[in-house]
Amino acid sequence: QVQLVESGGGLVQPGGSLRLSCAASGSFFSIYVMGWYRQAPGKQRELVAHIGSGGDTYYVDSVKGRFTSSRDNAKNTVYLQMNDLKPEDTAVYYCHCTGTAYWGQGTQVTVSS
Repeated sequence: QVQLVESGGGLVQPGGSLRLSCAASGSFFSIYVMGWYRQAPGKQRELVAHIGSGGDTYYVDSVKGRFTSSRDNAKNTVYLQMNDLKPEDTAVYYCHCTGTAYWGQGTQVTVSS
């Protein structure tokens, strides 16, 4: 059993930054590929980035160069550093243990002036 809790969302102006955290409870966190997803109002949930157990990363084109995912396996936590935020980044952001049914509850990110 794994429980995921996201934090770090909020309201930020365009061009600003936020750092999301996803804290996991349970065993074997370090073996999971961890994904970050987002869902904007009226849209489907979409993959933003994922990070492998060894720290290898993947980003969708729309966030490349602006978002960075990292993990601290000793703390059972993954992070998503989001820079140069744009209004189109507004969404609820979720973390997910890839290949499992484990999702966090989500954290709202709103980019607006």
